[in-house]
Amino acid sequence: MKIVVIQGPNLNMLGIREQNIYGPMKLEQIHAQMKDVATQNGAEIEFFQSNLEGEIVDKIQECYGEADGLIINAAAYTHTSIAIRDAISAVSLPAIEVHISNINRREDFRQKNMIAPVCTSSVIGFGPFGYHLAMMGMLQIMNEIKAAQEAQAQAQQQQA
Repeated sequence: MKIVVIQGPNLNMLGIREQNIYGPMKLEQIHAQMKDVATQNGAEIEFFQSNLEGEIVDKIQECYGEADGLIINAAAYTHTSIAIRDAISAVSLPAIEVHISNINRREDFRQKNMIAPVCTSSVIGFGPFGYHLAMMGMLQIMNEIKAAQEAQAQAQQQQA
């Protein structure tokens, strides 16, 4: 099982920027906690952060055939990027979007979410703990997919 975590613009500034909204935790600390959960559950995890939309699109496309699931915080691109939306849709992987703050209670321009319709689920407004919730959700999704594949293989063996 391989999970790719993609972080969008300005998330490299966590712990510095707007601590009243995003808290004091740094991105590296969030990633360390996620890595611990992945290791405990026998999953491989890869992290990627970029401030550039095209690099995020490229990374999502690289996941096709290489990853089993995506956790993405597209940050400000959530509200503007059809390209990221289309890339998530194209790779057809389970994808969970994460937002540290509750984007639904923020500025009007944050009310439009371009990527939610192509994501499996969303975790919004739980602070950095949202990444842990997303990990648990992704592990559950991957276990369900694995169980379904095993059941299908067993059914095919019985028919043969």
